[in-house]
Amino acid sequence: MSKRFAAIWFRHLTTDWLTIRQPELQGRPFVIAAPQHGRMVISAASPAAEVQGINAGMVVADARASVPHLQVIDGRPGLPDKLLKALGRWCIRYTPMVAIDPPDGLILDISGCTHLWDGEPAYHKTVATQLGSKGYQVRMAIADTIGTAWAVARFGKTADIVKNGGQLEVLSSLPPAALRLLPHILQRLDKLGLRTIGSFMGMPASALRRRFGDGLLLRLRQALGHEAEYLQPLQPIAPYEERLPCLEPIRTATGIGIAVQRLLEALCKRLAGEGKGLRAATLAGYRIDGKTVQATIGTNRATANAGHLFRLFALKIPQIEPALGIELFVLQATKVEATAPGQEALWDGTQGLEDTALAELLDRLTGKNSSCTVNRYLPDEHYWPERSIKRATAIDDPTTTAWRNDRPRPTRLLAKPEPVDVSAPIPDYPPMVFRYKGVVHQVKKADGPERIERPWWVDTGEHRDYYYVEDEQGQRYWLFRSGHYGDDRPQQWFIHGFFA
Repeated sequence: MSKRFAAIWFRHLTTDWLTIRQPELQGRPFVIAAPQHGRMVISAASPAAEVQGINAGMVVADARASVPHLQVIDGRPGLPDKLLKALGRWCIRYTPMVAIDPPDGLILDISGCTHLWDGEPAYHKTVATQLGSKGYQVRMAIADTIGTAWAVARFGKTADIVKNGGQLEVLSSLPPAALRLLPHILQRLDKLGLRTIGSFMGMPASALRRRFGDGLLLRLRQALGHEAEYLQPLQPIAPYEERLPCLEPIRTATGIGIAVQRLLEALCKRLAGEGKGLRAATLAGYRIDGKTVQATIGTNRATANAGHLFRLFALKIPQIEPALGIELFVLQATKVEATAPGQEALWDGTQGLEDTALAELLDRLTGKNSSCTVNRYLPDEHYWPERSIKRATAIDDPTTTAWRNDRPRPTRLLAKPEPVDVSAPIPDYPPMVFRYKGVVHQVKKADGPERIERPWWVDTGEHRDYYYVEDEQGQRYWLFRSGHYGDDRPQQWFIHGFFA
């Protein structure tokens, strides 16, 4: 597939933006000016001002001498770049590869995108019309190279869509400025009477290099497609992304569901073919009012099951507000992992964590209620109880060490031990009574102590003597005394967990 690029030129970028914000400026001559070397110099002029001979680069005093009623507006530093970035992000709905072209343009890599709009003419018309409806005067051209598209957008007088391989024919009649050359090179070409690209295009490369340097040859070769030119995109391109433009804006939940289903089918087919599965995905809907709505899902294990993923997104569809309509859907797999081939046997005997139905159930539970959190924990090699477990990143993460089963451990462990009041014989007898959160518990059964030392290579402090106790209600607790018992210091007792 050959590369195709679109260049968009905003002829009056900043003045159009001001006119959109202040409609009373429509049709009036005004300029944007900024101080430069002690003088106010015009940086942009409105179309009405240009008709009266006012252009960028003129001194404000000279312009007012010829147009006394000219309105002068102070410029904002960095405004053109901010506008181009905002417009570039808006254009991502038409291609994922968008780059800004200061001071007044955008470059789009539209390779493989135009068929979604039934060809380049419809694509060109859609983008140019949408930008025009927002209040910007634009010229747009499509060609095989960035240089030719840029040249035709600014200097072309014929069709704005250059056929494949038609760079040479189109560039020949354009002025040298269409090659994005430096001012001193343009002055030298004009002085020699070379006023079109065709007048020097056929000259030997050695002669052009000797007189004009490598810059002219580089731009000429880039425009003709003999040397590659690369874009710096506004946003990194996601490796797993599917796009679905709509012929008519989608306003209903049914329409959104159909779009999501088509996107998932295409994405999952691609993932399955590469032996990968999805762990997290984001659906973005680009509305015709310029805003973007999003919905995000996550899974406990990598999956390429389009039906299961659609059920997760179906829980999010009621939260998507289409407003006047969504014209483009983009589905992006933000986290992808390798996955094992699916079970193809007639009888699938997988159980426990290997059962995909379990992971899908957890996905539905967490997707239905955003406050629901499901965690899986694995054993970790630490003596200190609160450090002896770690949170798994996936439901099928393997264990690196075995669970300790030589000593009983509570099913619920407090993140931080809480102090309790204890009445206990001395020196190492278990508690007889303890008070926790204002409730007194009479201990009927107890076992212990189990001494757990603090890891000296990590920090210093007292050891813990743990006891397993059961109260009169049959509830079991995990208590410990911090440090040795002594008459010269109060006993420090804590509750650290609960047994089921």
